Amino acid sequence: MRTFSRRRMLATTASAALSVSACSGDVRSDNKDRPRPSFYGVRQAGVTSPAPSCVLLVSYDIAPGATKSVARQAVRDVFARWTRLLGGTESEHASPDGGLTTAAASHLSATVAVGPRLPDRLGLRRPSLLRPLPTFAGDQLRPGISDGDVLVQLCADDQWTCVGAAAALDRAAASALTPRWRQHGFLPPTSPGEVPRNLFGFLDGTGNPAGQEANRHVYVSNGADAQGSYLVYRRIRMDVDAFGKLAVAQQDRAIGRRRSDGVPLGGSRASDAINLFAKTPDGQYVVPADAHVRLAHPRLDGGAQMLRRGYSYAADADDQGLLFLAFMKDPGLFVRVQERLATADALSRFTLHTASAVAFVLPGARPGLPLGASLW
Repeated sequence: MRTFSRRRMLATTASAALSVSACSGDVRSDNKDRPRPSFYGVRQAGVTSPAPSCVLLVSYDIAPGATKSVARQAVRDVFARWTRLLGGTESEHASPDGGLTTAAASHLSATVAVGPRLPDRLGLRRPSLLRPLPTFAGDQLRPGISDGDVLVQLCADDQWTCVGAAAALDRAAASALTPRWRQHGFLPPTSPGEVPRNLFGFLDGTGNPAGQEANRHVYVSNGADAQGSYLVYRRIRMDVDAFGKLAVAQQDRAIGRRRSDGVPLGGSRASDAINLFAKTPDGQYVVPADAHVRLAHPRLDGGAQMLRRGYSYAADADDQGLLFLAFMKDPGLFVRVQERLATADALSRFTLHTASAVAFVLPGARPGLPLGASLW
């Protein structure tokens, strides 16, 4: 079994402080300039839009005891109520545990997705590519913080907006959905246009598809699932202490990019394409064969890409790392990439996957057309 040493107190304190500061107020300098997310639309918010400083993931299960037909109607009613709440057509007054009153000012976005078990449990149409993820080599998943019938991603500039929105959704779910798990995450303060760094100190999200490329790779283009997407979630514990003891050059080779500026090895700018074929004079690959970026490169999957929207988390001294969130039009892409990473990635001895989920991100809602309408 892979074990993790206790973090140095200084590193732990700094990580916890970063978590609090990044999710306690307006840490982004561009808050006032960013448009407020719109809930209604062909697609849901919170996917290709800029990521705010805080995330709260909330997982629900269908409440036990009801017949399939009763549960189906109850969940349908919940989705309709959530649509009205998030769309601002049903009031949710402020209360000590929060609400949606200040959500717009904090750039709240809510992204609702359904897990693989929900269609069968309710007798609904199954999104064509929605199925459980396989078990990967090295996984040590904890069932209590994995999976779920409904998964909601709440993003905002402060954690209290996320907590308040979750409380409002909980109340609206009533007895139809029961909370399964929830997970907070944060981003370090960054300037507009900058890529945030993860707890290993590397830029995380460099090379994401943008604009029309994102549209092409992230969203289902036709059929009953059109304008939906697939979300893969992995909670990855990172051995920050052990990785930090490596020489910076070794860290760079494990990632395949320079820690200082995100430039791929052998390149000159962070935006440079990764050259998988470049070799040193002695015949070694410039980007090592076990480098993370090589094994995850789109060229190995026919050019298919996923959009990564990761957040850091810091639960305690021995449990901190990355909340890997990735959106794609076919979750089979993640399966192929993770199978390569699980067996050959140089980072694998510093990471441990402890939670996992896959879900179909529902197409957007419009007045009179609530979330989930394409499933019924």
